Amino acid sequence: MFELPIRPRRNRKSEAIRSLVEETSFKVSDLIFPMFLIEGENKKIEISSMPGIYRFSKDRLLEEIHTCVDLGVRTLVLFPSLSDIKKDKYATESQNPDGLYLSCLKDIKLSFPDVCLMTDVAMDPYSIDGHDGFVENGEIINDITVDILAKMAVAQAKAGADIIGPSDMMDGRVGVIRKALDADGFSNTSIMSYTAKYASAFYGPFRDALDSAPRFGDKKTYQMNPANRMEALLEAQLDMDEGADILMVKPALSYLDIISDLSKNFPLPVAAYNVSGEYAMVKAAAANGWIDGEKAMIECLLSIKRAGAKVILTYFAKEAAIFLKKDL
Repeated sequence: MFELPIRPRRNRKSEAIRSLVEETSFKVSDLIFPMFLIEGENKKIEISSMPGIYRFSKDRLLEEIHTCVDLGVRTLVLFPSLSDIKKDKYATESQNPDGLYLSCLKDIKLSFPDVCLMTDVAMDPYSIDGHDGFVENGEIINDITVDILAKMAVAQAKAGADIIGPSDMMDGRVGVIRKALDADGFSNTSIMSYTAKYASAFYGPFRDALDSAPRFGDKKTYQMNPANRMEALLEAQLDMDEGADILMVKPALSYLDIISDLSKNFPLPVAAYNVSGEYAMVKAAAANGWIDGEKAMIECLLSIKRAGAKVILTYFAKEAAIFLKKDL
C-alpha cells in the first residue's frame, strides 16, 4: 500500500461530509420566475414546447402568483402576448396605462405588494414587425428605439415595476432609461440590463409562447454573436457606466464562461437567464426517460451559480422551490 498524504476522497465519504464542504448552493430567493400574460379571462394554456409552463389571463395569473408566493418564489418577470390589432411600428400599446400589461402590473402590486416585479423593456411584444427595435426600410434604427424604450420604462415604473429589464440590446439604452426614470422621480427603480444577450438558437419555445418571432430577417444586428467573448466585457462596462444595477447574461448554460467573466471583472451582481430552450431540452429528455429530470434541473442551476451568477431567471423556479422544501 502506498502513502498518500492528500486524499480528496476523504471529503466525499459520506453525505454529511459532502454537505459540510459543499462549495456551491442556491436558495429560492436567488430565482426569478418568468411568467406569460395573455388577453382574455379564465385562461390557462400550457405551452406545448415548455411542459409545465402556461400562458395566463390576468385573473388566472394572480392565482398562480399566490401559489408562487406560498412556495417562496417572490420575484417574477412578466412577458405579454398581444393580438396583432394592438401592435404598430411605434409600440404605442406599451405606454397605454389601461392596456393589458400595465394594468396587470398595477393589479399585481395591489394584490401582492411584497412581490418583486421585474418587467420586460423591448418593442417586440408590441411591434407589428416583431423586432426589439424600430424598423425603417428593413433596418433597426437604434436611437429612435431608445427613445421609445425610455418612455416604456417610465410607464412600467409608474405601474409598479421594481426592476426594469431592457432586453433589446440597443446601444446606449441603459443610460437613457436611467435618466428618464430619474427625471420622473423613479430613482429607486432598478435596472437589470440584458448585458450580453446572444443571438441564440435556444429562444424558440419562448417565441412560441408569445408569437413574437420577427416578421422578417433575424436579430443578429443587435443581439451578440455566440462566437464572441471579449465583446461581453465591453457591453458590461458600458451598462455599468450608464447606471445598470445588475448585469445579465442570456442564455445561461452555453455561456457559463461569460457569466464567469462578468462576475470576476465587475462589482455589480450578475444574473443569468436559463432560457426556454434549455428548459425544454431537460423536459424532453426526462419525458423520454433518458435522464432524471429533477437531478438534471438541480445540476443546471448549480452550474449557473457556480459560474458566478447571483440571480437566475428560470422556468424551473417553482419546481426548484418544491425540491428545496422537500430537501429541508
